[in-house]
Amino acid sequence: MNLLQVYEAVRQRSEQICQPLQTEDYVVQPIPDVSPPKWHLGHTSWFFETFILKPNIIGYKEFNPEYNYVFNSYYEAVGARVIRTNRGNLSRPTVQDVYAYRDYVDTAMEGLLSGPVSAELQELLTLGFYHEEQHQELLWTDIKYILGHNPLFPAYAEHFPQGEKLTGDTVFIPVKSGLYHIGHEGEGFYFDNELGRHTVFLHDFAISSSPVTNAEYLEFMEDGGYQNFRFWHAEAWDWVKNNQIKAPLYWYQIHNQWFNYTLGGLKLVDAAEPVCHVSFYEAAAFASWKGLRLPTEFEWEVAAKNFNWGRRWEWTNSAYLPYPGFITAPGAIGEYNGKFMVNQMVLRGASDVTSPNHSRCTYRNFFHPHLRWQYTGIRLAR
Repeated sequence: MNLLQVYEAVRQRSEQICQPLQTEDYVVQPIPDVSPPKWHLGHTSWFFETFILKPNIIGYKEFNPEYNYVFNSYYEAVGARVIRTNRGNLSRPTVQDVYAYRDYVDTAMEGLLSGPVSAELQELLTLGFYHEEQHQELLWTDIKYILGHNPLFPAYAEHFPQGEKLTGDTVFIPVKSGLYHIGHEGEGFYFDNELGRHTVFLHDFAISSSPVTNAEYLEFMEDGGYQNFRFWHAEAWDWVKNNQIKAPLYWYQIHNQWFNYTLGGLKLVDAAEPVCHVSFYEAAAFASWKGLRLPTEFEWEVAAKNFNWGRRWEWTNSAYLPYPGFITAPGAIGEYNGKFMVNQMVLRGASDVTSPNHSRCTYRNFFHPHLRWQYTGIRLAR
């Protein structure tokens, strides 16, 4: 596909994700981490308008100059913005306005991409495509949170497909000690936090061939895992007590049976599915209960070619830090990853709702350790 076709495919997918929503679903923000779907649709359009159209089309006229304030996410260099916690207060612009904004930006982009495109602009366009794909995954997870916290538990789609089933026995895959290369190399897209390919020494370790299942996690729960402080970091134990955490997000015990909310509605917990929507705190506690541990991000990357991954973002025991030689790019684009390298943990892999062709074993996702609205799971090491 050429650049215009790629652009159109990416943009259409975002709107297809939102197609089953009712108007009211577009505007809800139950917690600060969840953005209203219409904000995602507007923000991804703002990204192309701000970083592609305005610098490259002489005399370009913004759809609405106030949208820079409404749809800027965290780019300090681009100006003031609505703070994240207030995105749910934006009754205006309306959903109809946001779709009109997307059409306006798309028309301008089609004109731009119909002519020659420099290598520098193509690189920025590719970042824009991957940026929107990141927001497509956020659309899935935010929509799930919005509908999953509606007391009626409405289904996003009655027959929403699950990912590929886990097959085969779980074994621990041994990896010999030695020097290993970490980070992106070769052709293809990468984010700046994957750069700085470097060598690490790893001791002998073994890593599970499969992620932890719901059945395994239920054993932890039934053995009093959420009531025993010995398995938890001190900060994690405070989180459990202060928030009365007793199960993964979206799990509900009804008539002595465990149900969980899925995009297909409220269903009995499938024992064979990989456990999902657990925090780093829970992942580390489960590993401690098993007498095992979480892998480091380096161990995960080295071993990834030996096991199947992609159903869940998998917590690692690595803090999110820069690789050697990491350089923050100049301007607003430099705010993309580097300024978040504090107080967060790295996750590796992908999930059932990661956009197609968006996964690679060097991808470094990152979240604060208490968060669990993403499709986060557990893989063990020893």
